[in-house]
Amino acid sequence: MGTMSTAQKRPRWSAVAAVVLAWAFPGSGHLFLKRWGRALIFCASVVALFALGLQMQGELFSANRADFFTLLKFVADVSVGLPYFVARQAGFGEGNIRSMTYEYGNTFLYVAGLLNLLIILDAYDIAAGKKA
Repeated sequence: MGTMSTAQKRPRWSAVAAVVLAWAFPGSGHLFLKRWGRALIFCASVVALFALGLQMQGELFSANRADFFTLLKFVADVSVGLPYFVARQAGFGEGNIRSMTYEYGNTFLYVAGLLNLLIILDAYDIAAGKKA
């Protein structure tokens, strides 16, 4: 009764490191876990979606808006990690609502961030021993 099952144990520090790295840059959590193939595929996928979203005049949302759905858009965007902050600092992601590809660009940016959230969860599962 006093023993904890594997699922109830606290995650190891490597799991925390994998999660932080996976958020910081897409694929780096898997790189830390020595899953080279996954790291390369995940990095290429998320970075390509993010770059295409910016190229299509998509908007990178910020947290200083009052609308709840805009806050959700910000969460999706910032989930890409450091590329979000680098792009904002460089002046990308202003968005051009008059562009025919504006909504497509936004969608690509959201999908890049949401895909990275799934990748972060995958890195956690591997590091915590929940996934082979």
